[in-house]
Amino acid sequence: MCAVRLKGVRKLFGALEVVKSIDLTVEAGELVVFVGPSGCGKSTLLRMIAGLEDVDYGSVEISGRDVTEVAPARRGVAMVFQNYALYPHMSAFENLAYGLRRSGVRRDEIDRRVHETAALLQISELLPRKPNAMSGGQRQRVAIGRAIIREPEVFLFDEPLSNLDASLRVEMRSQIARLHQELRATMIFVTHDQVEAMTLADRIVVLNGGRIEQIGTPREVYHSPANLFVAGFIGSPAMNLIPATLESEGIRLANGHKLGGRAGEGDAVTLGIRPDRLSIVSLDEAHLTGEITLIEHLGDETIVHLQPDSAPKLTIKLKGDLTAGLGKVVGVRLDLKSSRLFSSEGDALPTDED
Repeated sequence: MCAVRLKGVRKLFGALEVVKSIDLTVEAGELVVFVGPSGCGKSTLLRMIAGLEDVDYGSVEISGRDVTEVAPARRGVAMVFQNYALYPHMSAFENLAYGLRRSGVRRDEIDRRVHETAALLQISELLPRKPNAMSGGQRQRVAIGRAIIREPEVFLFDEPLSNLDASLRVEMRSQIARLHQELRATMIFVTHDQVEAMTLADRIVVLNGGRIEQIGTPREVYHSPANLFVAGFIGSPAMNLIPATLESEGIRLANGHKLGGRAGEGDAVTLGIRPDRLSIVSLDEAHLTGEITLIEHLGDETIVHLQPDSAPKLTIKLKGDLTAGLGKVVGVRLDLKSSRLFSSEGDALPTDED
């Protein structure tokens, strides 16, 4: 049975349609991540599933039950917010126990579930503390625990890691991934962070302007983006997008260099290629040449920014260091086997593997 099903869901704020006829099925036990730029509708969509925003058109089903008009508390979902939403005057134990007490659960059962949840999240030593005596990561674990203890059908996470520093984000990502494996719970996670999306998701839903651009596994959306928006949004650094033309002899770049490959009849296309699929070579071996405008040294990797004469700026990811310096003109070779072609309308053209 699917855990969540959205059918033609739309949301309007006055005349502005922020969610545009979304159809989506989340399977039981799946971790699905909504990702997209600010204002794309991902948090609004999550709040509609939770019942915190009304659905103007369409329906929301949870475990086969239509909950479109059902109050949030009766939907069988638990939500973890960006700002933790803990009661500051209560200890961690009391924050975890509060919802159970309101539901009339017996005291001994509350005590058992609080300690089991704390052990699962490795926060047993925090139970006597109030939120102001905890770090951000500890508070977020208590907030997650407050969701777990309710034993919901679906967990909803609304950018829960965005207030944490970089090291804590990595730690909490691993905690959430571990919880998903141990609980086998259905989770929907909203983020603007691509690393979170790629490392956590069973499937990623890429949103833009209130619409779904692509649904797929992290590998699918990274290696086979459905259109130019996904190609330019997913990946850090983003995919390089190079104007080209399909001719009878194959792909021709704007500088006149012919790469071979797919043939056409003068069709304008965009060649998409990931930064790690470009290499710096001698000028006589190059498909493109350009001037180095920026070098980012990242330890075991180097990100090189290049401005060719006949193409948009390129980003190249290299292993190790680069000996060439700023302002030097270098040659670039493209790995055509790892590229993706997009039509003049922006849609991915089918490949032999599709």
